[in-house]
Amino acid sequence: MSKETQRSSDRFDWDVAAADALEQARQMAPGPERNEALKLASSLRCTADERGLVFAKRGRPRK
Repeated sequence: MSKETQRSSDRFDWDVAAADALEQARQMAPGPERNEALKLASSLRCTADERGLVFAKRGRPRK
């Protein structure tokens, strides 16, 4: 398996985990448990975004 394929499948796994966690948190009753579940879903989403494609910053090219 190439590194690019492995990276994209890994990101897909994190995306699915984040979506599942968010859906479960939304179905919970309001309270501290729901708040913690939403924080966990947010953390998973950030991790999925970090493992995504890395693009060069836009702007002026290097000299």
